[in-house]
Amino acid sequence: MNDTLLSLSPAERRQRERFARKSTAVAENMLRRVCALSHCPEALTPFLDTLRRVYIDKEDVQTPEGVPTVGTYCVMVPPELVYAHGAMPVKLCSGSYTAFSIGDDHAPRDACPLVKAVMGAETIDALPVYQNCSLMAVPVTCDCKKKLAGWLSQRRPTATLYVPSNRERDESLEQLVRTLYGLSDQLAAVTGVPLRYEGLEYGCRVMANAQRELSRFIALRRRYPTVLRGSFAMAVMNAMSYTWAPRWTRQLRALNDELEQRAKAGERAVRDNIPRILLTGSPVAFPNFKLPLLIEEMGGLLAADETCMGERGLYDPPALVDRSVDGILRALANRATRPCTCPSFTDNRRRLYRVRQLIEDYQIQGVIYHVLRGCLVYDYEYQRMEEELEQLGIPVIRIETDYNEEDVEQLRIRVEAFLELIKYGGAL
Repeated sequence: MNDTLLSLSPAERRQRERFARKSTAVAENMLRRVCALSHCPEALTPFLDTLRRVYIDKEDVQTPEGVPTVGTYCVMVPPELVYAHGAMPVKLCSGSYTAFSIGDDHAPRDACPLVKAVMGAETIDALPVYQNCSLMAVPVTCDCKKKLAGWLSQRRPTATLYVPSNRERDESLEQLVRTLYGLSDQLAAVTGVPLRYEGLEYGCRVMANAQRELSRFIALRRRYPTVLRGSFAMAVMNAMSYTWAPRWTRQLRALNDELEQRAKAGERAVRDNIPRILLTGSPVAFPNFKLPLLIEEMGGLLAADETCMGERGLYDPPALVDRSVDGILRALANRATRPCTCPSFTDNRRRLYRVRQLIEDYQIQGVIYHVLRGCLVYDYEYQRMEEELEQLGIPVIRIETDYNEEDVEQLRIRVEAFLELIKYGGAL
């Protein structure tokens, strides 16, 4: 028994043991269901192994020797800046049902389940990926994230990042640039690596390599007939949260090579006539994969997603014009806000445009709008999204979930009925 366990009271030790058993069971079940889907590529194994190490084996992320980790809670934390300071960004937006139940004791009843899961994982002190971070970086994109930042700052070094609500104003961009300089100072304090052009150039090069391979991946996902299920794609993107970027890029290159070979051989992941679904709304973080899996287990195809735990966080590279330190930071601030489709912005026409673009690119036949209970910023936009999709003649359904398994059968019935609607052109 290690020193940490010995220092715990019997009640705390029992709580950790219960957490380990329950969280492991949920994660194992989700991975088993992912692997049970047909046409699982061999090159998907490293991504599933990453999720297994973090959530089942309870191991820390694998980094080069001596490289610290920085916990991030939103795609608006520029990974280029973290890599520039000699650290590795680790996205800690969790979908753990067990951590959620523990976090329920620390947050109001109607708080976002993702934030509750983060608080639970931090409290239970049983997941090294949380406990070993040298700094936490929390962009304030909603009220729950704001309170999370304050709660975390009482426990460990935390950087709270300003996110403008109006991204069109030059003053808002200037304030975000100052925020990134402040984050840089905090990163330098915990890593001992100051901000230099060489470091930023390295961080941008690392992420540009990942983005190029992701562009290839997206092109393969768009192919028709389809060569990859959406649940597999979500595993790939979730695994990036816990993978050193150059390693993830190599793994994705191998997966892309396999998918290209399958396409050349005429192989397809699913039949051509099954409903093609776009998933949008609140983030889908492992192990909360119940909705993507239900879509594909019930006979649909998760053809595309528009969530911040999917491709959204990486498909917009920064536009580097001024290659100075200040110029690169401004490009990162611009990338984090101007093209972003997050509902935290007051003017969100880009989100509607992006959804229309995905519907066309992926030949979408129906949209599932995912709302985590208490996630008001996404829930607030549903009506506008519904009106837009009605004009396009695309059926849409709002599905509200929580971090538990109690609603699975109800969700199964609703998803199955929605897929039947698309197949036979009925009415809800």
